[in-house]
Amino acid sequence: MSEEFGPDFITVTDEDGNDIELELLDVLEHNGQTYMAFFPAVIEEDADEDSDDYGLVILKSIKEGGEELLSTLDSEEELTEVYNLFMEIFFEDE
Repeated sequence: MSEEFGPDFITVTDEDGNDIELELLDVLEHNGQTYMAFFPAVIEEDADEDSDDYGLVILKSIKEGGEELLSTLDSEEELTEVYNLFMEIFFEDE
């Protein structure tokens, strides 16, 4: 028997020192790298849906000094490739 639990949330701090709560949607391994897809847990009332800061957030897991950290992706090409992989996963049930 399996038990279902609620969504996973993490809090990350951006480069300006602001804490952002994110809800984990899915994790995938690609080319030996772990990628995680998140949505902001709290949408600001004045959020602009056309802004780059709105919607899906993709981060990758890196090891630095023996510690696991989340990092932005290195290039637009990497982001596009991983975004497309997540979209395939999210929409394969439809």
